[in-house]
Amino acid sequence: MKIAIIQVACGPDILANEEKHQLKVREAAAAGAKIICLQELYNAQYFPQYVKVDSYKFAQKIDSPGVQAMAALAKELGVVLIVPIYEEAMPGVYFNTALVYDADGTYLGKYRKNHIPDGPQYLEKYYFTPGDLGYPVFDTQFGRIAVGICWDEWFPEVARLFALQGANIIFYPSAIGTEPDRPEYSSHKAWQTVISSHGITNGVFIAAPNRVGTEDDMTFYGHSFISDPFGEFLAEAGTEEAILYADCDLDKVREARELLHFLRDRRVDTYAGLLQKVLV
Repeated sequence: MKIAIIQVACGPDILANEEKHQLKVREAAAAGAKIICLQELYNAQYFPQYVKVDSYKFAQKIDSPGVQAMAALAKELGVVLIVPIYEEAMPGVYFNTALVYDADGTYLGKYRKNHIPDGPQYLEKYYFTPGDLGYPVFDTQFGRIAVGICWDEWFPEVARLFALQGANIIFYPSAIGTEPDRPEYSSHKAWQTVISSHGITNGVFIAAPNRVGTEDDMTFYGHSFISDPFGEFLAEAGTEEAILYADCDLDKVREARELLHFLRDRRVDTYAGLLQKVLV
């Protein structure tokens, strides 16, 4: 079963970004992809670089024309489509959300980003309410999947909760790049290492699309990748626009879990401290 993740640069024009992604989705479907994931906040430049009231205008409702066009595209092409948007729940309450559409266009539900960063040029707490839907998984025509969003991917608890609910593939749409307070540092190797490690410890496939290009004062480094339950990279991009594909043999999930018994040997009776912020 082939999946695809899309890594592109975004311009300032929302409609142009949407049309660009629609063309990429068509290209991926034509190449045989059955599940296609877009990058975080796919139709806009990364506005959380700055605190600006005017940037709330980028939020959209689920029934907006751009979202409905993606739902129709999933149905037309017969693909599962993951569409990360800036969601307006009501005026003043906005979420960083990923919508999931099945291959017949059915809306399966959404994931709202739970972990919201707040650091130089990643000023997301101003824009996003923390997720209120927990950690859902989605039964699609091509398998059970889960979706976390960017900062979520650094937290091992997220992947574990998805795996315990039977997810075989975890998608992590992202927008990550330069660190303004440490401009000589690139986190891309650490980013790839920590996320692919979640695949190993949970016996799942990982698919992480990131954006590329320079937007104002930030440069996004791409390096999107897909890894298998043993942590082996099946596909990796560089810093240019790309569509990544991988054939995911879901039998590898069982193979990995029966070789590396991380789920069997968990000592849930000893983990009460994880529910505390600090233990000192």
